[in-house]
Parts: sequence; structure tokens; C-alpha cells
Amino acid sequence: MGSRVRVWLNRTYAENVFFVDQLRGNPDGRTVEIHATHGDPDSPVLAAADTAGPEPEGLSPAGYVEYALDQCARRGIDVFVPRLHQAAIVAHRAEFAAAGTALLAPTPEAVAVFEDKATAYEAVRSVGVPVPPWHRVRTAAELVAAVEDLEASGHRPCFKPAAGAGGTGFRMITRAPFSLAHLDGFPGPYVQLDLVVEALRRVEEPVDWLVMPRLEQPEVSVDCLTGPDNRVRLAVGRTKNGRRRGFTLDERWLAPARLIAEGFGVHHLSNVQFRMLGDRPVLLDVNTRPAGGLHQLSLCGVNAPWAAVRLALGEDVEVIRPQFLGQDYTVVAGPRPLVPPALPRQRTESGVLLPAVPAPARTASTGEALPL
Repeated sequence: MGSRVRVWLNRTYAENVFFVDQLRGNPDGRTVEIHATHGDPDSPVLAAADTAGPEPEGLSPAGYVEYALDQCARRGIDVFVPRLHQAAIVAHRAEFAAAGTALLAPTPEAVAVFEDKATAYEAVRSVGVPVPPWHRVRTAAELVAAVEDLEASGHRPCFKPAAGAGGTGFRMITRAPFSLAHLDGFPGPYVQLDLVVEALRRVEEPVDWLVMPRLEQPEVSVDCLTGPDNRVRLAVGRTKNGRRRGFTLDERWLAPARLIAEGFGVHHLSNVQFRMLGDRPVLLDVNTRPAGGLHQLSLCGVNAPWAAVRLALGEDVEVIRPQFLGQDYTVVAGPRPLVPPALPRQRTESGVLLPAVPAPARTASTGEALPL
């Protein structure tokens, strides 16, 4: 492989500006060029990339695959890290390979298992990974029955979409009647059972929710890097307990994560999340993509994005064992630049379009225009 590597990230999370930073700061000193596309013109990933463009809207999954193949061929993409339409893209891995592009993504079978949380729980339970009790519900009657069953076992019920990411749609169920107390302070995750039941009875289409116990902290997210040979090259847990974050190599968390990655073909970068049910860890979710917090492993001296790119391109990547674990930390937000909006252009009397002249910058103290 040459010294330059071109990587494409499509409609990825804002936090992956750090993924970009780590690729550029790779320890091998290789030149990495980033292409990014997104549906949000203000995504900071677009500004962080070397080249960027808007995502086409309204494409079917099959149409998006055609668009992606064209992008890879025209832009000379070496490694494609797909988030949007991942399932459709990985089903065409051979076509991307023919275009000279390696996919940094799992097998189609793994994506199919883990894009549905109920299917995922059934699958991992069959190989011995502990999971919480759950009910799949589609109607008001099923919701009430699931809530009553969990409450009878001493659990606090919650629900979330059977397919989804990033905690969207997660709510905790309460039987306390709605009152002004629920309007005090910031909005919270609690929702009244009677209001949810009433809303479900009004809708024409059934929902697809998972109802399960509210799991407790600590939450441990195990970042894995797994080769196409099903051998895990990296497994490090990131712990979360309130605001405090840290790292762990405790096999209570790492062993089931490895079992999932190796047993289900969750190749390349993945993230396996656990929480506590009583005194034992149980599976929360499996993400078949790089986690938004993956860059935090740099506090352990690990550049996981670069190792993943090398592995995707067929280079030999040995098992990565962190030489140290970073101290506990917290996460704070910081500013990132955005792509400036396109300036409107002016048309002359003869019909020629001229570039707009930007407004002159002004001093903060006097407001006077600075020289251009």
C-alpha cells in the first residue's frame, strides 16, 4: 500500500472529529486524507475533512449503494467507514472491493442480528451472555402486561425502540400522575404509563418497543477491534458512573464482549455495552460501528482508528494490549469549526456572476472595519 490513505466517513457522529484527528496523527506518519459526507451542513466532521459534501436525500438503500460505489470510484477511497445504510452497504462488499475500497464494517449477518435489539438478546443469550428480561410490545395491552410483569419482579420498567441508536426514544415509566412537579427544572426521561397507553390506543400503526428493567450503573462500553479471521485484536472497557469515566480490563466485561465479536462476525470496530442488573453485569446493546467515545482510548496510549484502518487494508495487526490505563476523567464539550456558508454571488448588468466580497472584519473594541 502507498503512503497515502483516503478514508470516507458518511453521515457519522459529530464526535468523530476525534476519529479524524487520530487518523491524521497516526504513529506511522502516513498521510491520511478524509472525505466526509453528511445531511447536516453544520456537522463539524465536514469542516474537519479534506473534502466534504452533502448527503443525497431521499435515496432508497439500493440507490444509496449506487451513490456510494460511485463516490468510492471517483474519489479513490481506500477505506469506507459506513454508518448510514450500513446493512445495505455491507451486502455489496465484493463490489466495493472491485472498486478498490475496503469496508471498515462487520459482516451482513452480524449487522442483521444486532440492528434489532430483541433479535440480539435472543442470539447472545443462546451463547451464554447474560441479558436482562425483556418484552417486545406493539400494543397498549402488551405494554401494560409487560410493565406489570416487570414490576411484580421488583424492577423499574423502561422502554426503547427495538431498532435505534444513541438512546433515542428511551423512556422510564412511572405511575405517578402528571403534575406541575413534572414541569419543574429540565425535562426528564420519565413518562406516565397512563399517557403512553392513551397515546398507543390512538395510533393506527403498532409500535415496536422493548420493555425491560431500568439497568443501573456502572455502564461499561467495551471497544473491540476484530479481524475478518474472527480474532479480536483489541478489547478495552470504558467505564461510566455518573460524570466519572475510566477504563477497565476486567474479564467480567471483556470476556462476553469477545465472545460476541468473535462468535457473530462483528468484524472491525464495534462497541459492546453492559450495565448492572442487581449484582451482575448484563448486555445493554451491541453497536456494529465505532463508538463516539472511541478516541478516549488515546488516554491509554491506543490509536484504535488507525489500527482499524490498517486491519481493513489487510495489514498485519497484532493483538493490542494497552501498556497502561489512563486515570479517571470526565468529558467536557469544546468548540469545533464549521464549514462557512457559501457567500451569495452578485450578477453584473452583463449577466456575469462575480464572487461576493465578504463583509470586512471589525475590531471588538471600536467596531471599526479592519483593512482587507
